[in-house]
Amino acid sequence: MGMTDPIADMLTRIRNANRVHFKSVDVLNSRINLSMAKVLKKSGYISGYDIKKDPRAHDVLRIYMKYPDAKRAVITDIQRVSKPGRRVYVKSVKISQVLNGYGISILSTSKGVMTDKEARELSLGGELLCNVW
Repeated sequence: MGMTDPIADMLTRIRNANRVHFKSVDVLNSRINLSMAKVLKKSGYISGYDIKKDPRAHDVLRIYMKYPDAKRAVITDIQRVSKPGRRVYVKSVKISQVLNGYGISILSTSKGVMTDKEARELSLGGELLCNVW
């Protein structure tokens, strides 16, 4: 049976791995998950990612978590905004900041997946996927 919301599954796995300080977490590899991992890497929330090929099953996207020390994590929380039952679209002038600029929003635009800051600079709106801080 297929998964209803692969983005929410990815965010939940990252959130759970972050809480117990796992070094890495495996999620289903898809174009949107890979694009979101690139944005998280570029923004400094994760240390990296790899695609693990599996000939018997689906490819796996391995995300390497980032921790500044043993007690703290870089990602405080990560929340899904737009869901399959309720899509949230925003215009470029209506994109709000997350925690007054301390966090990021990840948007899916016509030019690809990007942060809220990049979307404002390019005057692009789109689907608001999640907030990270």
